[in-house]
Amino acid sequence: MMFVHYLITIALGILPISELRGAIPYAYFNGAPLYLASLIGFLANLLVAPLVYLFLGSLHNVFYRIWGWYRSFFDRFIQQARKRVERHFNKWGYIGLALFVGVPLPVTGAWTAALGSWVLGLKKKETILAISLGVLISAIIVTLVIAFGAGVDSIFIKRF
Repeated sequence: MMFVHYLITIALGILPISELRGAIPYAYFNGAPLYLASLIGFLANLLVAPLVYLFLGSLHNVFYRIWGWYRSFFDRFIQQARKRVERHFNKWGYIGLALFVGVPLPVTGAWTAALGSWVLGLKKKETILAISLGVLISAIIVTLVIAFGAGVDSIFIKRF
């Protein structure tokens, strides 16, 4: 596997749409051993929650001070989001958050969980730990599907 493939794997692990579902198969089907593909994808996806908290918090503070329209939009959005999610979070807590991230389906990854947790004002340390656990679960599932999935590579590679 060439160096550029490792960089693309890291980028796929961090990007919101692909995350682990794209990073691990990409690295594996471009010649990386499965353990290395999984490790790189996992480590890259672990960066998502801290990056979201770091950058969104900073940008939000600037926008909130400068633009009144942003302030009113954000405050209304928060009220609606909390109403919809609060009962689910109260029932499942941080374990539910980890399981949400752990299911490797579109819209259930580290980005969605980190953004939602930040918007809801959940505790940063607990959120990052829960998301990290979910990323580990997801990495294991994706790795097992690739390792034991008969013909799974046919989705990505055309055989002649």
